[in-house]
Amino acid sequence: MDLQLENVAEAAKVIDPVFLNTPQYSDEQLNGQLGRHVLVKVETLNPLRSFKGRGADYYAAGLEPGTTMVCGTSGNFGQAVAFAARKHGLRAEVFVPADVSPVKLRRMKTLGARVRRVEGEAKVAAAAFAAEAPDRVFVVDGREPAISEGAGTIGLELAREDGIDTVVFPVGDGALIAGVALWLKAHTPDVRIVGVGTTSAPAMAKSWLAGEPITVDRADSFAGGISIRTPEPESIRRLRSLVDDFVLVENDDLRAAMRLGAETLGVLPEPAGAAGLAALTVHDIPGDRVATVITGANAVSPTAWS
Repeated sequence: MDLQLENVAEAAKVIDPVFLNTPQYSDEQLNGQLGRHVLVKVETLNPLRSFKGRGADYYAAGLEPGTTMVCGTSGNFGQAVAFAARKHGLRAEVFVPADVSPVKLRRMKTLGARVRRVEGEAKVAAAAFAAEAPDRVFVVDGREPAISEGAGTIGLELAREDGIDTVVFPVGDGALIAGVALWLKAHTPDVRIVGVGTTSAPAMAKSWLAGEPITVDRADSFAGGISIRTPEPESIRRLRSLVDDFVLVENDDLRAAMRLGAETLGVLPEPAGAAGLAALTVHDIPGDRVATVITGANAVSPTAWS
């Protein structure tokens, strides 16, 4: 295991406080709809509207002055890189697919990133660009240990609640669930860790089962935050050690979960951000006291859930 508990603890002291100690609570309306007690952690009330700032900020804190952070992303990670680079006096070059969400594109530019829309794989273009100059660092969400360790501070905060026996998290590149699982399993070894993907973008679920990267021909863009074509080998190794189960949901399940979040919590998640709620709605996931995270609220449009 290349993730370290002491780094998660350090990250909680280093990460910008605007991302830390987010609300976590149980809502009676939601409990009634799901028929069980659910602790919900809301990671949308920050300048990025997602949890991604935790890992990017912790990673950027370790870079040399003058570095240019380069990444390929569908949106939320690009915002996090832009925010972290600006905070630490670095530069950000973000490569995105041509069909990137207009909401996320606009927010990345506002945060100071130079954004390049490309046909084909954004990560491939980003890697080639980063290799052209020594002051450029290719940052891969799901590969870098510091990004998972920064996201693991969510687990540190969840662990303050007593009696959680199952956590259900959306899984894209795997940085979030790996970091959180590392901390929770060290402090509550019997906790069950369940990942959620989509049937339209099942690369990580298939890779987790196979123990090696499995590429899917096309990753659906509806739930862009958890839609990847080829997972990182490092991420798969972590998830094989830390994740107990993996379930898939349909896009219609995500739409219903977005409505559920809006109606009960007063939070409109983006599709990927609602994956945990979707899984708890359509799958018989065991656990008397379950926790999940609303991971993002950069919806494609206000009508994406309709």
